[in-house]
Amino acid sequence: MKSRLIVLSIGTLLAAVLVWGGVQSGEVGAQESVPNAPLFEVDPFWPQPLPNNWLLGSTIGVSVDSDDHVWIVHRGNLAPNEIPAALDPPFAEECCHPAPPILEFDQEGKLVQHWGGPGEGYDWPESNHGIWVDPMDNVWIGGNGADDSHALKFSHSGEFLLQVGEDGYAEPDSNSMTRYQKVAKVTFDAEANEAYLADGYGNRRVAVVDGDSGELKRYWGAYGNRPSDDELPRYNAANAPAHGAVSSDKSGDQQFRNPVHCADPTSDGLVYACDRPGNRVQVFTKAGEFVEEIYLMPKTLGSGSAWDIAFSTDPDQTFAYVADGVNQQVHVLRRKPLEYIYSFGSGGRMAGQFFGNHSIAVDSTGNVYTTETFEGKRVQRFKYKGMGSASGDTGVPWPSD
Repeated sequence: MKSRLIVLSIGTLLAAVLVWGGVQSGEVGAQESVPNAPLFEVDPFWPQPLPNNWLLGSTIGVSVDSDDHVWIVHRGNLAPNEIPAALDPPFAEECCHPAPPILEFDQEGKLVQHWGGPGEGYDWPESNHGIWVDPMDNVWIGGNGADDSHALKFSHSGEFLLQVGEDGYAEPDSNSMTRYQKVAKVTFDAEANEAYLADGYGNRRVAVVDGDSGELKRYWGAYGNRPSDDELPRYNAANAPAHGAVSSDKSGDQQFRNPVHCADPTSDGLVYACDRPGNRVQVFTKAGEFVEEIYLMPKTLGSGSAWDIAFSTDPDQTFAYVADGVNQQVHVLRRKPLEYIYSFGSGGRMAGQFFGNHSIAVDSTGNVYTTETFEGKRVQRFKYKGMGSASGDTGVPWPSD
């Protein structure tokens, strides 16, 4: 009787593993690994071609709205030989023209609407940067031009609603109560009606403002410290922690480096901040109390490895995805306990590769969207394929059939 009970228990356990991992058929061998991460494959035909012979410039923001529509913002910074029809005088009859700055796509990749640029009552950024569609379908953008010291809020259709901060200040002031400096990204906490600013390319802080008035409510620097604009020593890659190292001891650089490239709240009361050239993501409470940090490809120099973050859309937001625009990857993390799992992607211009992997977002079914700056100049979709086993660098997630 005892042997029969042991066999039944093992059989039950194997059945549970099969269900959890989404295994469709075949036997489970002795070496079968337990599914530990979401898997993806690139969709090389998304989005559909743009109308009007439009081209994207550096594409530096992506967000998903309540209808699972995908929004991007780009700069239209195209070389003359890319847009000969837009020159004065034109060098070509048809091709090509810069697309409007803000574009909305449906799930099939069809362009739904477009708008953006200078207008009445607000200061359009010299260099727009980052986009976020809040739960009310309002659209927020930042800017990292030399004098961009503000963020903007628009309605779904592009009506101007709010300017946060005073435009026209070129000098950083990470303790200012009225202006920002080169905001990299704006995100939103609907429950508290608060917008989080990754502030940014000039300042070195996370700033939280009221979602209606734009009034600054609180801010903090690395480890929750008071931010400082004093010059920092060069990043020391030789003494960097190991890739994927997690720590809560506050032993790293005591200030963020520029840019602070993301500041994203989660549903369980945490905020994840990208210290891009510091090669780390720091985790805080929404009050700015430091919790822990993880280092990603910490020997990376230059623009760094921690460019943007997004979370899986299951109720627990179990996984986090970090865009890395130097190593040209997406890093997949487990949030609790915080740990590194694997990466996908590689450098290049083909589908599933990256050239300046800049921003990242996730839709309600788990698909991941990335945008590329530099000469990448595009948005890509990576389709969620279910849970599976993954570790290390998995390369380009090319479709299997």
